Amino acid sequence: MKPLLFKIAKSEEQSVKVLEEDYPYFYDSLHYHIETQIMVILEGRGTYFIGDAIGNFTAGDIFLIGSNLPHFFRSDPSYYAADSCLRAKNISILFALENLGEAFLNLPEVYPIKSLLQASKRGLQVHGSSRERLFRAAQKASQKKGLRRILHLLKQLNHLVMSEEITTLSHIVFEPMSSPGDTKKVNSVVHFIMLNFNKDISLADAADVANLSTNSFCRFFKKHTRKTFSQFLNEIRIGHACKQLIEEAYSVKEVAFDSGYYNISYFNRQFKLITSYTPSEYLKAHKNTRNLAN
Repeated sequence: MKPLLFKIAKSEEQSVKVLEEDYPYFYDSLHYHIETQIMVILEGRGTYFIGDAIGNFTAGDIFLIGSNLPHFFRSDPSYYAADSCLRAKNISILFALENLGEAFLNLPEVYPIKSLLQASKRGLQVHGSSRERLFRAAQKASQKKGLRRILHLLKQLNHLVMSEEITTLSHIVFEPMSSPGDTKKVNSVVHFIMLNFNKDISLADAADVANLSTNSFCRFFKKHTRKTFSQFLNEIRIGHACKQLIEEAYSVKEVAFDSGYYNISYFNRQFKLITSYTPSEYLKAHKNTRNLAN
């Protein structure tokens, strides 16, 4: 994947930068940065792309995005409507502990944090009580100044080191690359898919967006996303279907059609392949999880 290198502006007085962002929708172009990022979703929902992982996010979710890991968060379609009053709010904590020196990171007491940061290069999602703790800590981070902010961050990272409530997202570690032309093509194709996934779109349609032949596009897309066009499209469609099942209480047939599937048997096969559940099993598992949480 060859995303846009995103340079984080920060003053000489800040080695840990805290951004409190409030926009109509989340920044939705593929990018990466050398800083590690703690992404806390305060308000909004949509689809995340982190490395080769695709999934849904909502308010309260927290992600640890490692150095040079390609990612973006795309808000649901309703956020892009001209008359939308919805907001996308988040706290981002950006830092590069490598600036403290290799000797510091190799201290026995600090080395576990170094290992956590290495793991974050595949993207991590924080759950349960660890998420609740980090959520509260992130809200206090902007109030900390100077050394207190660094110590506050190290304290939270140390808690994450000991947590068993963390999920690894991407299957592979991505190497940093930069090619504006390729980045533009990848983003154009992804945006096209996100706008049209519930329609009957084809490989040729996506190839036209990238201005490539179908054969060239297949190689290009697999190289930059680690997925075939069909895999990528199905993951977007099934992710949408999961949200529809949970939030809208539609029937399986309605969800299938709304997600771009006109063959129920094929929809059921893809749903089981991607989620490891049938639609009815998925809905039952979600209800059980929600009841336990309550």
